[in-house]
Amino acid sequence: MTVSYLKVGKTATERAEEDAKVRSIVEATLKEIETRGDAAVRELSERFDKFSPGSFRLTGSQIDAAMSKVSARDMADIRFAQAQIRRFAEAQKASMRDIEVETLPGVILGHRNIPVQSVGCYVPGGKFPMVASAHMSVLTASVAGVPRIVAAAPPQKGEPHPAIVAAMHLAGAHEIYVLGGMQAVGAMALGTETIKPVDMLVGPGNAFVAEAKRQLYGRVGIDLFAGPTETMVIADETVDAEVCATDLLGQAEHGYNSPAVLVTNSRKLAQETLSQIDRLLAILPTAETARISWQDYGEIIVCDSYEEMLDVANDIASEHVQVMTDRDDWFLEKMHSYGALFLGPRTNVANGDKVIGTNHTLPTRKAGRYTGGLWVGKFLKTHSYQKILTDAAAAEIGAYCSRLCMLEGFVGHAEQANVRVRRYGGRNVPYGQAAE
Repeated sequence: MTVSYLKVGKTATERAEEDAKVRSIVEATLKEIETRGDAAVRELSERFDKFSPGSFRLTGSQIDAAMSKVSARDMADIRFAQAQIRRFAEAQKASMRDIEVETLPGVILGHRNIPVQSVGCYVPGGKFPMVASAHMSVLTASVAGVPRIVAAAPPQKGEPHPAIVAAMHLAGAHEIYVLGGMQAVGAMALGTETIKPVDMLVGPGNAFVAEAKRQLYGRVGIDLFAGPTETMVIADETVDAEVCATDLLGQAEHGYNSPAVLVTNSRKLAQETLSQIDRLLAILPTAETARISWQDYGEIIVCDSYEEMLDVANDIASEHVQVMTDRDDWFLEKMHSYGALFLGPRTNVANGDKVIGTNHTLPTRKAGRYTGGLWVGKFLKTHSYQKILTDAAAAEIGAYCSRLCMLEGFVGHAEQANVRVRRYGGRNVPYGQAAE
């Protein structure tokens, strides 16, 4: 396997050092929120967002006031995007069925898909107001049937961002808080004097938000580790360098630490993409952010074959994978580790981020090896049940259970089975022995 790097980003050691700093800050911050509640949350909001309202929770009239500031065109676009996301989420939910089956005469097994009872949805809004994140989290939770949906987003210029509030409200949020970052995630998970804790946290965020979710996991459920945006472009010479460069920088503008990787079997395309990136950075309004991401986290990897490209892509397990080759469906069939695929030059990651209908909260940092992204099923817990309807079935299953428990040395377990064999099977099983 011959793989060469035309450009590399920060080393794994440098990235680990950054992670350690974030981890320490988040740990101390969450401890403050847990210990001091509302007072700590308010101090953090004042420090990071210079925002300290009478109440962080919006009233109905405040929601109406914020929504009145959204233009008719923007509101129509929000409604269109939510219609696409709702349509796909409803189709996904329809694929999940409660089941009940009689596995033996008189033995009934089944499962039910039950919504999580309360969810905290974080909507980022630091450098950019991530209106679409409200659709992806709040609306999907609503389709799943979650009875209490809490949504939080940071203020913009000292007040709630109108379009984010509109998106949260239209998507079905029951409580809306103007809170950002670690303080929002910590308050929703740990609870304060004025915020009842939730059962699950969802939504993307910066490195601090992602680390807070990681540290809170177990105390609450989480959707996945959705940290700084990652993008990968898999391309051959069927596509040109301008498209590749545009798709890489389009995601690099998210933040200063957003990895963007080109994987190709064409050194010519790789070199031309480098040139196009330089050209676009000279005219891109968000170049200040995108340039740092590309400088520190951008990579161009040149492979000898499509098989090598596939191996590299699966190993990196990027959040977003744009595939533009002469065999896009081959990659769809062969790839197993990623957040979401964007197949062919006609679509792009921004479509998935904002409007097309698939969810944009996706696994980062190689988490695509073991989980997919946020979807309606994340808000549904599959719980099994069993019942036995006949005496004969109770005695038959009980006898097997008795012997298998004794095989493992669990006498108390065996007696749970034995008492049923005696009562429903009319058999004399000596105490503490296996049923025959």
